[in-house]
Amino acid sequence: MNQDFASSSVPRTRRAGQNSKDSFARARLVFPDGTSRVTIERDPVPLYIQRGVGSYLFDVDGRRFLDLNGNFTTLIHGHAFAPVVEALTHQLQRGSCFANPTESEIELAELLCGRIPRVDRVRFVNTGTEAVLFAIKAARAFTGRSKIAKLEGAYHGAYDWVEVSQAATPDNWGDPTAPASAAFYRGMPASVLDDVVVLRFNDAEGVHRSLSLHAHKLAAVILDPMPSRGGLIAPKPEFIAAVQKAARESGILVIADEVLNLRQSFRGASARYGLVPDLVTMGKIIGGGLPIGAIGGREDVMKVFDASVGRPQLPQGGTFSANPLSMMAGLAAMRHLDHAAFAHLEVLGNIVRNGIGRAISNRGVPLCVTGATSLFRIHPMAQTPKDYREVYPVPAGATLMKRLTRFFAENGIILPHGAAASLSTPMTRADAEFIVDVFTGFLDSHRDTLDAIEVRT
Repeated sequence: MNQDFASSSVPRTRRAGQNSKDSFARARLVFPDGTSRVTIERDPVPLYIQRGVGSYLFDVDGRRFLDLNGNFTTLIHGHAFAPVVEALTHQLQRGSCFANPTESEIELAELLCGRIPRVDRVRFVNTGTEAVLFAIKAARAFTGRSKIAKLEGAYHGAYDWVEVSQAATPDNWGDPTAPASAAFYRGMPASVLDDVVVLRFNDAEGVHRSLSLHAHKLAAVILDPMPSRGGLIAPKPEFIAAVQKAARESGILVIADEVLNLRQSFRGASARYGLVPDLVTMGKIIGGGLPIGAIGGREDVMKVFDASVGRPQLPQGGTFSANPLSMMAGLAAMRHLDHAAFAHLEVLGNIVRNGIGRAISNRGVPLCVTGATSLFRIHPMAQTPKDYREVYPVPAGATLMKRLTRFFAENGIILPHGAAASLSTPMTRADAEFIVDVFTGFLDSHRDTLDAIEVRT
């Protein structure tokens, strides 16, 4: 291990600099809390970024950070990826958006249909939230039913029905065998709560029981094959089988939300874990760093969008849907996400997760690491969690994770707090080993704190 990280006197030089502080002061005059996204992290001031190159970010104070956020896992090729820059430059000289279709949208759709199983047809939208929204509407239009089922603690964007129980707590999540539908924000309509059946991840018996009980009213069950905010935990084969069996028996559509987890393999996460969905939502990596979302699925289900003979069962538009900039950027990015790129990311991910795991084991500290391929998440608990309720941190654990994020920043790495950390193709083996070294340095320099804090075991 690099000895620089073994000392408890590591200089705290990576907090927000003066330029970031000045920018935040300006921002507080125009934004409700000084930011334009609730997901912006601050300690206590956000780092304002000037530019990104490859796997690194440079803040407005001129400091460099290895980026493990990647704009919430979007930038699988890192920053300013040359093929994307070239494609965008070419397109900008020809126009940024049109009311008419372009050939680039056909090319990106052909790539997705040819690569992702069960994607016979595609519709493009602007965000992952929109993709989920229209996938659920499509399931309702196809089945004539209104209710949906979703996993407790899973994030699917900003649509009322999928926000139910997204942030459930011990105070409102209800019985472990029959989770309650918990409101996400004050004033969420009771009718929304009534239309959502909440399931626990990896509870095969419970999911079959709940889906069967509400079968006649359920249009769809939506699940992320490895929910990030639910812990980035691998699905059990018996859980996937139970979801599919109950859905098929009752005519419930299965929606795989792969907005984040499409990056798990060349063909996506569903293919990796044996899920056979009826609809797939996509976003993030398919846009090459620009806003995008997509709904794909079975040809018969996707016909609800068909307007060729009049008003469709489900009208869907959007001023910037399938805009040529997103299409060109996405096409360039996805063409370079070949089998070799995914193999490289798998190697890097294994180095990081195995290295972190060894450091934990060698020092006997009550932490663990989860994830797969290019994703990982560190938890303040000794045993690997099984679902969202086990991931939910005790106060001491949350404090410890904040200290971990701060230590990483002080040593030149942006590590997301309480979410998935992601690797990118420009990263090297040395970058992966650096991540492990910094984590090991945290353990060694905070040993007294780790021994004193009682986290979940």
